[in-house]
Amino acid sequence: MTVISAERRGSFLGVVDRYWRKSGYRMKSINNDPDVPAIFAQTKDGFGVSLIVGGEGQVFFEVDSPCVEKSEVAESTTPATAPTYEGMEHIPRPNIRSDFWSAGAP
Repeated sequence: MTVISAERRGSFLGVVDRYWRKSGYRMKSINNDPDVPAIFAQTKDGFGVSLIVGGEGQVFFEVDSPCVEKSEVAESTTPATAPTYEGMEHIPRPNIRSDFWSAGAP
């Protein structure tokens, strides 16, 4: 929910890109669009991972799993430590400001 300013988005994507490469992820595509930049990669075990920066600096991480068999998953035994936004029609826009990531041009 942290606001990533337009001036910091390239840096943010660069940090993620370097970490993913260092972790052995294969870069599938990089979208350098100034309004909706994104990185798409794949892990060694076939998981697709993406980072997309949307409107107002809202960042989305997505993970796609390789083929798996359906199995039962137990409910969490601990309460969430952050809002889950369950039942909301839309996830709210980012509203947390960071001295670094939300800053404009120096």
